[in-house]
Amino acid sequence: MADAKGFIGEFKEFIARGNVMDMAVGVIIGGAFGTIVSSLVEDVITPLIGLIGGNQDFSGIKAGPVMIGNFINAVVNFLIVALVLFCVIKAFNKAKELKDGPAVEEAPATKICPYCKSEIAIDATKCPHCTSEVE
Repeated sequence: MADAKGFIGEFKEFIARGNVMDMAVGVIIGGAFGTIVSSLVEDVITPLIGLIGGNQDFSGIKAGPVMIGNFINAVVNFLIVALVLFCVIKAFNKAKELKDGPAVEEAPATKICPYCKSEIAIDATKCPHCTSEVE
């Protein structure tokens, strides 16, 4: 049974990695965007070419009236998929933040010289740029 918990724990860790989520979002958005491109070509561009160049149908797709409604539906569907993905990823990140705790900010490593406005080390007592004494 310890092996099963280890396997499930490893699987949870694998899924929780940021790059896995990024890849999943990329695949889903890519598929949804592919639908928009296909609709643009099949429902808008191909019929326009058919109207302009006559009924020369090389690909077997009927050249007829422009079906702009199909294209608009594809765009709306894409926006819905993107919105749902955004909400899912936002919830995932929030849950991860609650689990891991808030991100710890590092102490600043540099400060600004009050005289020459150059960036200097935080523990510097003299500015290397203008040689002024810095508190």
